[in-house]
Amino acid sequence: MNYSVRKFDAVIVGAGGAGLRAAIQLSEAGMKTAVLTKVFPTRSHTVAAQGGVAASLGNSEEDHWHWHMYDTVKGSDWLGDQDAIEFMCRKANEVVVELEHYGMPFDRTDSGKIYQRPFGGHMSNFGEKPVRRSCAAADRTGHAMLHAMYQRNVKANTQFFVEWQALDLVRDADGEVLGVTAMDMETGEIVVFHAKATIFATGGAGRIYYSSTNAFINTGDGVGMAARAGIPLEDMEFWQFHPTGVAGAGVLITEGVRGEGGILRNAQGERFMERYAPNAKDLASRDVVSRAMVTEINEGRGCGPNKDFVLLDITHLPPETIMKRLPGIHEIAVQFAGVDALKEPIPVVPTCHYQMGGIPTNYNGQVVVPGKRTQSEIVPGFYAAGECACASVHGANRLGTNSLLDLLVFGKSAGESAVAELRAGNRTHKPLPQECIDQTLARVNRLNTQKGGANVHETRLDMQRAMQKHAGVFRFKDMLAEGVEKILGIAEQVGQTEIADKSMVFNTARIEALELDNLIEVAKATIVSANARTESRGAHVRDDAPDTPANPNGRDDANWLKHSLWYREGNRLDYKSVKLTPLSVDSIELKTRAY
Repeated sequence: MNYSVRKFDAVIVGAGGAGLRAAIQLSEAGMKTAVLTKVFPTRSHTVAAQGGVAASLGNSEEDHWHWHMYDTVKGSDWLGDQDAIEFMCRKANEVVVELEHYGMPFDRTDSGKIYQRPFGGHMSNFGEKPVRRSCAAADRTGHAMLHAMYQRNVKANTQFFVEWQALDLVRDADGEVLGVTAMDMETGEIVVFHAKATIFATGGAGRIYYSSTNAFINTGDGVGMAARAGIPLEDMEFWQFHPTGVAGAGVLITEGVRGEGGILRNAQGERFMERYAPNAKDLASRDVVSRAMVTEINEGRGCGPNKDFVLLDITHLPPETIMKRLPGIHEIAVQFAGVDALKEPIPVVPTCHYQMGGIPTNYNGQVVVPGKRTQSEIVPGFYAAGECACASVHGANRLGTNSLLDLLVFGKSAGESAVAELRAGNRTHKPLPQECIDQTLARVNRLNTQKGGANVHETRLDMQRAMQKHAGVFRFKDMLAEGVEKILGIAEQVGQTEIADKSMVFNTARIEALELDNLIEVAKATIVSANARTESRGAHVRDDAPDTPANPNGRDDANWLKHSLWYREGNRLDYKSVKLTPLSVDSIELKTRAY
């Protein structure tokens, strides 16, 4: 099979918020930058982000970055690295104001400042009461963000390769990353993008689950490619289930609805969150709200003929507020739930939403792995940002609106790190290792020749149903162990999948098969890591790790205050310490997480 080589200073895989922000940094510094994306940039999954981006601007009431940092550490159930969390929270105001200067059309207060709304887990004065911290553009914040940054990239002459599927990392014998192999989805052409710096901004992998708010493009491509190249995956047992996906559809209903005053109710019409989080109520952290909803359903207080959802009620809000602040949500309720949210509540259920783990990085966006000479070593030429990366600022549970902040802060940080390396002359176009390219060609060629193998769609569906059943909102010891065996069995089928159409011209089946290669790596990392972690922490809650005086909330700090690292080779786990020391302030000490 033939291939060609194209050379760039930097190649960025993914054109969502993190990829576009990194590209701005590189292109405006004069670097020849290529961005590979499966879809047109403004259709990347960041477009689906609704509620806002967190920053302690204090435009409506007093706020402080240190309060934001405290909330993020607490939200992470103390599994977040406090140096990275401080870095993110201190940078928040700067990157949001930069975005405003790019032309981002934020909503405004009467005085003309950026409008901010409350969001789950964001509190003032170290957990005292909810605070308005989410900077919003109605309920279409991600959409507005992508358009603002894409236009900035067009101005900076960033080169986009639209409808290209990245296939594998190109990494030499010294461990240095030299670019990626990729396929033109229209023609089937294979190209090696030879780069001095490679940045992954490929988003999450929520499609490992049967019910997900994630788009069909969210197939963990960067995470899968990193795993195949020998990079460990960090904290993959932690998946956030968003409390409010439309029942039966999975479409996201932003937390901003509750920020504007929306209330969750059970079949009796009770505002049940008062029993689970008496202080924060409906604006408790997402994992807390999701578990409360599932508990209500499991105990028979669910709604509908099957009692399998609860209701999100905004009928008490003024119609003009809903149509000004939540117009997209009103439209989603009509289209996907068949209800007019002005007059009747929306049926909702927890749905897989966000991947807390990913490719291990530091707060400079550099990929770091355990090394032989030091505790951690930077992988030369390799950077990651956004949902595919694990800095780790989200730990065991991400606070709402910290995802868009993560994209901006670490997209910029990764871009800055790459620019510094390139300007210092530390990066060159080293010779390409033919072995890496041959492995990609063999993987594609197998799909062209495989006969009598497993069906891609059916195999993917088996994986999604197994993950939904065995590693959902609540996790059970025996179910996790059984899930490991199921997923490992499905992984063998993935290696033997067959596509019916063997033509090299635009072939959706071929792309789906290549995406499944990545999804199964994520599924394996998730189920193996979850089975091994015998405590409950954040979004990972096990029935055999209950709330006790010795381990409040089921959290076992003595044995499990550490990050997991899953290695594809040998399907093995290792662990590393959580960074409990911030950059400039006192450590936020461990305590029971309650709202």
